[in-house]
Amino acid sequence: MAAACNLTFCVVGRDARQLAAARALQNSGYTVLGAEGAGQADYILLPMPMDAEAADLARILRAAPPGTLALGGRISEPVRKAAQAAGVELVDYFLRPELACLNAVPTAEGCLALLMQLRQRTIWESEFLVLGYGRIGRAVARRLQALGGQVKVTMAARAREQRAAARCAGLHAAPLTALKQLLPHFDAVINTIPAPVLGAAQLRCLPRGALILDLASRPGGTDFAAARELGLRAEHALSLPARCAPETAGTLVAHTVEVILQERAATARSERGVS
Repeated sequence: MAAACNLTFCVVGRDARQLAAARALQNSGYTVLGAEGAGQADYILLPMPMDAEAADLARILRAAPPGTLALGGRISEPVRKAAQAAGVELVDYFLRPELACLNAVPTAEGCLALLMQLRQRTIWESEFLVLGYGRIGRAVARRLQALGGQVKVTMAARAREQRAAARCAGLHAAPLTALKQLLPHFDAVINTIPAPVLGAAQLRCLPRGALILDLASRPGGTDFAAARELGLRAEHALSLPARCAPETAGTLVAHTVEVILQERAATARSERGVS
């Protein structure tokens, strides 16, 4: 990335991903301030996701001069309203398809780490059911396959095209309508579908003690209360990039934000007729 010149970022949040993003921005030449520097910053980098910190974020946004550009991920409606009230322009960097694509990698690696941590069996010679074959489903399935030829991965999805793509990649593929027939054969299920797919009726089909890793965004695709009642271990594994690979995740966020700023600058030059 090109070095910034005399531009300042206010980086809000102290988790490991935000700290890594701050370091990456500094390495690109930006001056980086903490949340207290919102009034002096050219740009504000907000955390992802932001639901839990909406009240604090509103206070920080009010301290920024009107017209300041704030960039955040998975922006909640309360934060949008707070930015509008403060006169702060708000951009959701997680809507960038390249970041969503790249973010699937640390998510998938974090999923594998949890499988090794929470199960008492190797991934080798195990069978896994992956629900959904989007970016994250594909990334998880590929990495499971890469761990050895004895791993059997079955993918279930609604779309025929996704099932065909999974078959081409060497996976077993099945429609979601076949879940009740599939589930009794798996003690490890990974859900990536952000919609209700594992309700009580489906969960009853799983072997007792089975592990469910739900990687979908809130509220996930699993009935977690029903899972507990049935003696199943269901983990809603949110924000895996920040938990398992914060350095990578923060650097990806910083680079995405820099690209957004470069594109905006190029558009502004074009509108002014400057080459």
